[in-house]
Amino acid sequence: MKHYAQLVFTISLLGVDVALTCLAFVLAYFLRPREATPNQVIPPFTYYLGMMVLSVIALVAVFFFYRLYHLNRGITRLDELYSVASATSISIIVGMALTTFVYRTEIDYPRTMIVYFWVSAIVLVGLGRVAHHTFRSAMYRRGWDESRLLIVGAGDAGQTILEKIRVSPQLGYRPVGFLDYERVGEMTLGLPVLGGVDQLGDIVREHKIDEVIIALPEASHQDLLSIISRCEDGRVNIKIFPDVFQIMAAEVNVGDLNGLPLLTMRDIALRGWRLTAKRIVDIVLSAIVLVFISPLLMLIALLVKIDSRGPALYWQERMGLDARSFPCFKFRSMRQDAEAETGPVWATRDDPRRTRAGAFLRKYSLDELPQFINVFLGHMSLVGPRPERPMFVDQFRQQIPRYMERHQLKAGITGWAQVNGLRGDTSIWDRTKYDLYYIEHWSLWLDFKIMILTALRFLRDPAAI
Repeated sequence: MKHYAQLVFTISLLGVDVALTCLAFVLAYFLRPREATPNQVIPPFTYYLGMMVLSVIALVAVFFFYRLYHLNRGITRLDELYSVASATSISIIVGMALTTFVYRTEIDYPRTMIVYFWVSAIVLVGLGRVAHHTFRSAMYRRGWDESRLLIVGAGDAGQTILEKIRVSPQLGYRPVGFLDYERVGEMTLGLPVLGGVDQLGDIVREHKIDEVIIALPEASHQDLLSIISRCEDGRVNIKIFPDVFQIMAAEVNVGDLNGLPLLTMRDIALRGWRLTAKRIVDIVLSAIVLVFISPLLMLIALLVKIDSRGPALYWQERMGLDARSFPCFKFRSMRQDAEAETGPVWATRDDPRRTRAGAFLRKYSLDELPQFINVFLGHMSLVGPRPERPMFVDQFRQQIPRYMERHQLKAGITGWAQVNGLRGDTSIWDRTKYDLYYIEHWSLWLDFKIMILTALRFLRDPAAI
């Protein structure tokens, strides 16, 4: 049944891609300019059938090499859309090359038709993929193609994985149990510890496990190799939950030095022309946002002034690029003398110092809108680690390894930690992990992805304070 479900999903996905690619080609034909010169006759659609077939073949082939027919349970719709757009663009070029090679000069392929086909294919195939992704998620929830999962390690890491899986039924995982060195026979979060780690091979066969997640971040390389070797006889997927602080924030690439293999543990992603590209995006988007939200800024300022005594807008010293301080603009959300007696303290979810208007502004993060001015002036970026006050930076740098590496780029209005639920009064340790990951895996696409996720979660993020 499991093999049958995977086959149905794959074939139906292939059918969706082919059908929508053909539809995109038909739309491109009919959208092309219809005016013909006196010496030119617009060919009928049948004239382009061979070209359409070659385009479909090119798209399917490129999608295959992009592993877009490998049904990855964990991929998000946004990441899938990005992959589809990239693969579709390449397939258009491949299709044009195939057409030129097969037909030589015998066929007219108008440039406007190519552009219409490219845009239509990205939109239609992308929408088809989203619809198919939604369909698969619904079927996974109903138990179709469920993947029986075994977690090696019943400690904090293993429990975190189980909790994530339980709140994500659309992934189609069915946790069967844990293996652990010490807790054999016990129940952990309602799931049994089926045996010791050394029994992995037997448990995999006995319980027909499809996937194993090793959640032992403290294990040595030799321990991991020993655990993995026990699964070599079974057709089981193996994933490892790493020590996120040491491994997640350092992408490992294999290269060579004149034939000598080397592992690149750290390669700073944001430098050179990428810095310029990021700055251009910051200037353009912050200027557009400031123009559109200017009436809202005036309304909020008026609301703050009416609600309580004091200025509507104020600035607070924060630390950004290279640990240099800058004035971070915000709408005032607390009473004017909020820190007169306590001094600088960390804000909490139900902070009694908030004003009535401030509680509303902080709930929806509207107090941070003036930071688009910081972005336009170059103090901040749209995306990056959230800036902290100098006294807190001095405190955290003593407690958290690699904390100061967050200042290798400009602070941001939003960041990778924030879109993963780490906002406001949350663990600074966890936020640092995600900030370091962002720094070492930066790309323009990652920036746009974070901005899109921020916009989608703007009004429904429970972590806002």
